[in-house]
Amino acid sequence: MIEIRPFDRLGHANHGWLDARHHFSFASYHDPARMHWGALRVWNDDMIAPGTGFGTHPHRDMEIITYVREGAITHQDSLGNTGRTEAGDVQVMSAGTGIRHSEYNRDDVPTRLFQIWIMPDRAGHAPSWGTRAFPRDDRAGRFVVLASGSRDDTDALPINTDARVLGATLRKDQVVEYPLGAGRLGYLVPARGAVEIEGMRVGERDGAAISATDILRVRALEDAEVVLVDTVP
Repeated sequence: MIEIRPFDRLGHANHGWLDARHHFSFASYHDPARMHWGALRVWNDDMIAPGTGFGTHPHRDMEIITYVREGAITHQDSLGNTGRTEAGDVQVMSAGTGIRHSEYNRDDVPTRLFQIWIMPDRAGHAPSWGTRAFPRDDRAGRFVVLASGSRDDTDALPINTDARVLGATLRKDQVVEYPLGAGRLGYLVPARGAVEIEGMRVGERDGAAISATDILRVRALEDAEVVLVDTVP
């Protein structure tokens, strides 16, 4: 079962330095039918102008995954962590009992990213941050786990929730399958290109809310790069 959420119908807020699209209710965008998808609470599609960014601000009890599509983001937090996450890489911040951080585009070109928030399995985890490179070539023709709450996913960035964030790159007409499981929920967004799921077209930066699907089968209608969240209902 698939519900397509077209990019041009997402929530939209343009602050000049930040041009954001919201797949779910966020900030001034509120839609009672789009509050979350299982434990997935936020999927923001952000463009951050050069030399700008999010000043220091707090979070708690949320798993925040940043998937950088173009450019780079520079992170600094109250735990003493600093780091730069470039296009193709992923960072995870487990807000836990509380953390303050900033995220800036220090480059001369726009940064484009997905910011994904997933609710933790419980409150009160210790806060943490990490980043890792995931070369797009390593994801060619297959899903690779980028972040996961399972100890079995040893190569993924850890998160404190029963969920996975996965990425794949596909050539036109290539097909990739993922064993989602009929009792779980998926949310898929093409970062680039368009794909087909169960006969339905999912265009670039559209969202696809997936349920009651044992094996998720994705076919590329053109060269594509997709991001998938697998979560509990």
